[in-house]
Amino acid sequence: MSDVWSAGTAFLRALPPELAHRISILALRCRVAPRQIAPDDPILAQRLWNRDIANPIGLAAGYDKGAQAPREALALGFGLVEIGTVTPEPQPGNPRPRIFRLHEDRALINRLGFNSEGVGVVGARLARLRAAGGKFRGPIGVNLGKNKDSPDAAADYARGARALGQHADYVVINVSSPNTPGLRELQRRAALGDLVAQVRAAMAPARAPLLVKVAPDLSASEREDIASVVLDGRVDGLIIGNSTLSRPTDLVSAYRGEVGGLSGRPLFALSTAVLGDFHRLTQGRIPLIGCGGVASGRDAYAKIRAGASLVQLYTALVYEGPGLIGRIKAELAALLRRDGFASVAGAVGAARPPPPAGRAN
Repeated sequence: MSDVWSAGTAFLRALPPELAHRISILALRCRVAPRQIAPDDPILAQRLWNRDIANPIGLAAGYDKGAQAPREALALGFGLVEIGTVTPEPQPGNPRPRIFRLHEDRALINRLGFNSEGVGVVGARLARLRAAGGKFRGPIGVNLGKNKDSPDAAADYARGARALGQHADYVVINVSSPNTPGLRELQRRAALGDLVAQVRAAMAPARAPLLVKVAPDLSASEREDIASVVLDGRVDGLIIGNSTLSRPTDLVSAYRGEVGGLSGRPLFALSTAVLGDFHRLTQGRIPLIGCGGVASGRDAYAKIRAGASLVQLYTALVYEGPGLIGRIKAELAALLRRDGFASVAGAVGAARPPPPAGRAN
């Protein structure tokens, strides 16, 4: 069966990226994709936000933007799935072509620009999914954005939270996409604090955990600003990070100069370093999700040791296919046992040096 899915992944890579993406979503919806039957290794389980999560490997936002197949994505073996980014009003995003595969670099560059069906369509899908009942294999998060031409970003995020928060196991404020003009300015302390307050008020009845997704390109002072908002107690978690505007000098693909956000293997070192810094700045007080360049159990383990309670991936699936999920989990479990950890939680932040004697962590 693994040979079949390897061939299927190779076939999809031969197609234009957006066509391949639509076909993969259709395969999930038709349930012709592989499904995990066996339970996860108990060493991978943990409890976060008053929720049991069977394994720490999540599907990042950007794949299932419209909540077309979150239950089926969980069935692949993910511990959590994040849908979106969803904007209040439908919008087409940027002109095509807008996704580029950097095969030699195991990376993607995208400038999609928050293409979205809007909260009305996505909310209806999520409502039907919840109404259908049955047990979900893991949490389904909702990633929120603003419309490109909106004059009031906070109102957009509040509207999204109000419409979709009731259907979400957690809500993410995405203020870090590089493809929406001015969006990253919302990561500044005053703007982010006001935004979080308005979203909190809008979703109060839902009581879902509220997370913020930040960029890996932040300066030291910008990281401190975000950490100060987090430590005020209004944010339940951070996702670090989104795609990067930077371009490592060792990229070799012909598409390396395309405009947009870079994701995949070249992002791993940068995003992991920033993750570790946020673990330090937030004093390990809130869960962090490490995202960027994860393609193996060793990568996931490095994120966890840097401070991540959970990790997310997407780009690696383009090159490795759904069989990657099981391989990551098996390798991660083996690494945890090799190093004497009884659980994922025990390894979180283990790469960070202990504080000096007499100082609180």
